[in-house]
Amino acid sequence: MSIQTARIEKKVSVRTIQKLKGKEPITMVTAYDALFAQLFDGEVEMILVGDSLNMSFFGKDDTLSATLDQMIYHTQAVCNGAKLPLIVFDMPFGTYTNKKQALENAVRVYRETDAQAIKIEGGIEKVGIVEHLTRNGIAVIAHIGLMPQSVRAEGGYMIKGKSKEEVQNLIIAAKALEKAGAFAMLLEGMKSEAAHNITKELSIPTIGIGAGVGCDGQVLVWSDMFGFFEAFKPKFVKQYLDGATLIRNGLEQYRDEVKNRKFPDENYSY
Repeated sequence: MSIQTARIEKKVSVRTIQKLKGKEPITMVTAYDALFAQLFDGEVEMILVGDSLNMSFFGKDDTLSATLDQMIYHTQAVCNGAKLPLIVFDMPFGTYTNKKQALENAVRVYRETDAQAIKIEGGIEKVGIVEHLTRNGIAVIAHIGLMPQSVRAEGGYMIKGKSKEEVQNLIIAAKALEKAGAFAMLLEGMKSEAAHNITKELSIPTIGIGAGVGCDGQVLVWSDMFGFFEAFKPKFVKQYLDGATLIRNGLEQYRDEVKNRKFPDENYSY
């Protein structure tokens, strides 16, 4: 039996997301501005203001130079555009290296934006930080598997869960992060079987990206899924639109009409 895919009509909360586990797959996309956030409003349960904007829109090779100020600015814009999804703030590299710093920065995010949760990367080593944040009123999505903020340390983007030992370590980390208070878990860049096993072991929802269909939900970067980011296309990205070609075609038509004085005609003149 297929699930009805009607628009979302009510504000999504942390509890809404938790209740969907085992009942209905969760949809999540990234957004970085009010314009696209408004387009996504009511279409997905969650919007992630991801530090991927550092690559997609700032032209950097990785996410590591994204700043807290930069992420707050974009989150404010997204919150202005989208009113129904649960909006998640992606904590940038270097902003949660210890409990004190993590809480100070998370509190600033809550005070200066309407984001309802934050996301942080890390396994067992981040359990204490997640626990400290959740005990102080911060909703946290944990992020394990392939972690883009570790790309330089690991020498590239490495798929996880290839061995039994690695899968077991991922499960141990996931359970510990759940116990620490994370309300959901993002599983990135791992073998499908590993993500499926983690999902079965947890009582909180899992959101996959490059982690197969066995997760409780999926997230994609909007500029990837709509064909605007052309530098590279990961295997896990399905393009639902050839956005770059559509833009180029529109610009070509505009340029030709201006050059040939076909635009503006009387329909577009006072």
